Amino acid sequence: MAGSSKKAIYAALIGNSMIAVTKFAAAVHTGSSAMLSEGIHSLVDTGNQVLLLYGLRKAKTPASAEFPFGHGKEIYFWSFVVAMLIFALGGTVSIYKGWTHLAHPTTINNLLINYVVLGFAMVFEGAALWVAFKEFNLSRGSRSIIRAIVGGKDPTLFVVIFEDSAALMGLLIAMGGLLLYQVTGNPLFDALASIGIGVVLVLTAIILAIESKSLLIGESADPEVVAGISAILEVDGRVLSVNEVATLHMGPEFIIVTISADFINTLPAGQIESAVTSFTRQIKATDPRIKRVFIEAERPENHYEPPEPIEADQE
Repeated sequence: MAGSSKKAIYAALIGNSMIAVTKFAAAVHTGSSAMLSEGIHSLVDTGNQVLLLYGLRKAKTPASAEFPFGHGKEIYFWSFVVAMLIFALGGTVSIYKGWTHLAHPTTINNLLINYVVLGFAMVFEGAALWVAFKEFNLSRGSRSIIRAIVGGKDPTLFVVIFEDSAALMGLLIAMGGLLLYQVTGNPLFDALASIGIGVVLVLTAIILAIESKSLLIGESADPEVVAGISAILEVDGRVLSVNEVATLHMGPEFIIVTISADFINTLPAGQIESAVTSFTRQIKATDPRIKRVFIEAERPENHYEPPEPIEADQE
């Protein structure tokens, strides 16, 4: 999974860095607000890919006494930072630039340069999106695209897909603004294109922030994983009932499992210990992402009864 993520990120990084320089040069030469917004967009995307690569590297930091479950959530944090940067530096700046050009319209020089730059940018962005989507399809398996995005635990792939999709949409908006400017001679359309690009980026950032926040707080494993864990205990004669199976993703490739089960009352302590060892081995074998398993032996009534309130000390 990490290899797929890096491949998509590197493809986007190379494409965006080349496109950003070209767009800024074209914006300075022609004075196009939409082209300037597109340059800002590509520059932000380039920085975002660097942050995602940094997050992937930090996520591999080994566990320690201070962080006993490792640093897998680093990638969730940096994905959230990327969403904020798209919103703050990409979306709001593009809207501001467009609004400024609405108040103070400027003439666009040499439209041909803009068309050439936007055309090449579409090719590069399309190639980066194709690589990202190809890797995403490999990771999602038989799941639908929406389900894979909502239920996905590796944010780097869908961050790149959303970024590249927003980039292509922004390029189409910029192209449309330039065409309308060329037909009408009214710079209003170029300014509106810049605002439109900003709106696309803001919406993209909000979607990415929601998904990253959910992962950062702590999502459970897929229902299929949880069901497989429950099945192992439910068919074992040493277990009367499974009270709860709770899972938590500490990273895309790190799942913690906690189980509350009611064992047979007459089962000796040594056999309970043996059962726990056996269950742990079987559960880890069901999914390589399961790294830690914790099993509690308790009756259902003890598991579900609410904790007693802690009384404050009275003076």
